[in-house]
Amino acid sequence: MALTLLRGIRTQTLSGANAGLFCTTRRPPLAHFTARVESVQTSEPKSVRKSIQQATKEAVEQKTHGFEAVIGIETHVQLSTITKAFCSCPYDYGSQPNSTVCPTCMGHPGTLPVLNAKVVECAVKLGLALNCEISMTSKFDRKQYFYPDLPKGYQISQFDIPIAEKGYLDLDIPMEFGGGHRRFGVTRVHMEEDAGKLLHSESGSFSQVDLNRAGVPLLEIVSEPDMRTGIEAAEYGAEIQRAVRYLGVGNGNMQEGSLRCDVNVSVRPIGQSEFSTKVEIKNMNSFSEISRAIDYEIARQILLHKESQADKIVQETRLWDESSQKTFTMRKKEGLADYRYFPEPDLPEVVLTSDYIDEIRNSMPELPEAKRRRYENMGLSMQDVIFLANDDIVAHFFDSTLEHGADAKLAANWIMGDITAYLKNEKLSIDEIKLTPLELSELIAFIKNGTISGKIGKEILVELITKGGTVKSVIEEKDLVQIADPAAIEAMVDKVLAENPKQLEQYRAGKTKLQGFFAGQVMKASKGKASPVLLNKILGEKLKGN
Repeated sequence: MALTLLRGIRTQTLSGANAGLFCTTRRPPLAHFTARVESVQTSEPKSVRKSIQQATKEAVEQKTHGFEAVIGIETHVQLSTITKAFCSCPYDYGSQPNSTVCPTCMGHPGTLPVLNAKVVECAVKLGLALNCEISMTSKFDRKQYFYPDLPKGYQISQFDIPIAEKGYLDLDIPMEFGGGHRRFGVTRVHMEEDAGKLLHSESGSFSQVDLNRAGVPLLEIVSEPDMRTGIEAAEYGAEIQRAVRYLGVGNGNMQEGSLRCDVNVSVRPIGQSEFSTKVEIKNMNSFSEISRAIDYEIARQILLHKESQADKIVQETRLWDESSQKTFTMRKKEGLADYRYFPEPDLPEVVLTSDYIDEIRNSMPELPEAKRRRYENMGLSMQDVIFLANDDIVAHFFDSTLEHGADAKLAANWIMGDITAYLKNEKLSIDEIKLTPLELSELIAFIKNGTISGKIGKEILVELITKGGTVKSVIEEKDLVQIADPAAIEAMVDKVLAENPKQLEQYRAGKTKLQGFFAGQVMKASKGKASPVLLNKILGEKLKGN
């Protein structure tokens, strides 16, 4: 086996079962700790997440008296390009270790990077979506640092001239977290490449290096320190994810590492304008974890301030441990001087034209913020607006239903109610069911004009979701047309009242809640096809003795 000494860390090629992996010996305590933190489970029921998140939020609010938090986020978005940023290697998540690598992305001497033009296009798209100023000329830089999964010993990034800067992001806070509209500044968006990945052994005695991810294109979005709570930070991250998915520049899947948020948190006495010492938090795999990690860190720092131990807050990187709901020190945070940036000599400047930017701007879809405002102008509630615009696939289904003439509120109710319940139960997305927007609009129309009842509509909906077809064919096949003949309904009411004299006597003696019982019996007799409006009108008159 060939052994290579890299600045005191031994790397060797493995064969057999571990072929394709590089093995790096590490000090057991650090490796064991990192492996333990990275192995924490990230999935949990939504109800549990919400209850934990709300409880943590309330606890922090009680402890923050006299202090305020200052929060900024660095978000890394992995781009869904066919090839990597500076070479022709593909990237397929979950592929065999070191199976999609070449001399360029492995940092071999003598290799030269070639910029993927699609990376620039994605950067301009996201920069425009975040209301940034696009740099007509930008450049790449080398960010120097050594780590086993960074084969070149530096990362190609952008330093002083990023491709986009001075933007902002608008979002709506969900009603369960207080509601309201927020605007957060975006400092910059820049292009860079990703590093590889370390796979730590269970014993902690060695780590394996997978370089498949090395060279994968990233966009780093740096926010202004405008956020003050964990909820705001989590919603900011979720809005970035929505924008990425709407634009189609990435899948935004946090569980795959396609979207990663590093949070900077500091606290200061209310009224103080100067920033206090900040810490960076990593290893958060969901937006609820981001919120809880921030709230914990806020409480930790405020406690140190109140105990006159603010000097113990040092600039460092901390890891979030989901199992213990705490942050832990990982390493001292590097400063800009430690990275020793200098211009990348092997790549030319990126020069854009106004026509190029305008072409991209004109090709962009309607973004989440614009969609929410459009839905709000339709008269939908903020709860409806946020839900429908949250997922671009759901929003497209809703918009398509409206294009076929459906009432906005009724369409929203069906999508947010019965359809979403079915999707959750079956673990499907709305584009995986057989119901089409056209048939949903038809179903709403048939209920609205009285052809079928709402109850029958629910039965038809399940049939359309699971088997497809048309509303008309299901109605005809199952003979589900609503009974709207007053004489027919009156006959059924008379029959039910005659068969239940005891209940009728109780009703007329003052037990008026029995009207629901009689209505239920008539609906049962009509197999759910009696018009509810006519039924209630005729039944009410009969019960009064008319």
